[in-house]
Amino acid sequence: MSQFLSDADDVVVFRYTRAQAIEDGVLVDVSEWASSREMMSGFRIPVAMTAAVWAMVEAPKDSTQDTRGRAHDVLWMASLAARRQIDSDRATFTVRLGRQTVRMWIHVGPGDNGEPVATIMLEGED
Repeated sequence: MSQFLSDADDVVVFRYTRAQAIEDGVLVDVSEWASSREMMSGFRIPVAMTAAVWAMVEAPKDSTQDTRGRAHDVLWMASLAARRQIDSDRATFTVRLGRQTVRMWIHVGPGDNGEPVATIMLEGED
């Protein structure tokens, strides 16, 4: 969530919410897949991927793996990384997508109303 504060009174003059980021396509909500028994990733909180991660998950036409299969791999590796991480709100992991190995990280933090949410990003995204 981005926000700008005025110098005078620390009043929020701009706020960009997670809901707005999803509506704008900056984040892609994959919560339904992340919590499904079929994906077996075990998420019980809302999960979103950045548009850059989603672009890598969407299977190219010449891929032998479909979008859902690639999403499964990302969600599974993200869930394993999140379970390993105890002292931080983020964890890094690698996942094989097609012929490339990609470094990503998952951040678990407060959503728009303070509820726990997870965001999966490429390494270097924030």
